[in-house]
Amino acid sequence: MMKNTTENMLEVAGLKRSYRLGNNVLHVLRGVDLILKTGEWCCVFGASGSGKTTFLNLVGALEKPDGGTIRIAGEDISGLGRRTAARFRARRIGFVFQNYQLLPELSILENVTLAARFGGASIPEAGRRAKELLAAVGLADRLRHRPNELSGGEQQRAAIARALVNSPDLLLADEPTGNLDSKTGEEVIRLFGKLRADDPTLTILMITHNRDLAAFADKTVELVDGRLK
Repeated sequence: MMKNTTENMLEVAGLKRSYRLGNNVLHVLRGVDLILKTGEWCCVFGASGSGKTTFLNLVGALEKPDGGTIRIAGEDISGLGRRTAARFRARRIGFVFQNYQLLPELSILENVTLAARFGGASIPEAGRRAKELLAAVGLADRLRHRPNELSGGEQQRAAIARALVNSPDLLLADEPTGNLDSKTGEEVIRLFGKLRADDPTLTILMITHNRDLAAFADKTVELVDGRLK
């Protein structure tokens, strides 16, 4: 897939999201604005319950906002229907989760190949891409292993390979080092840096509690009282 070279990869304006809890309404996002240029790496900090994951879910088209707009590579995704959103995610967005979210019954090669198939690749092409990316993240000798046969760091590297297999424009990472010890977490973050160096158009939006990760990012923001500061 040809990479998108739009100047602003992500444009978020006036983003709002609330949830009804019985008779009460919880206002999580109260008008979030953020612009990321193509190739930028942004870390979003914030206390637990500040709405970081909600923000990431909205940007990733996993939820719909109550108000505001989200543009990725110039395309407004704010009101996409479920099927259209799923197709957009498969083509344009990669996800890395704290808990890896690998399918336990499949090998890591099968996990990554399946993601490529969802992105529209043929069976031979999906397998080729999966092997290349798993080798790039240092797992060429683990292809047939299932997730429970790997360390936490290896599982996260496999998850990163899966996130990148469809050459996304935007990589969304939700506490990617949260379940790792400090040494392994640093190795994973350095891997993010290496992958971005290999592909300068890759844009990364990462939510985290770890302030040390600010050293790796181009931009840092904090979610406070439903807004980014």
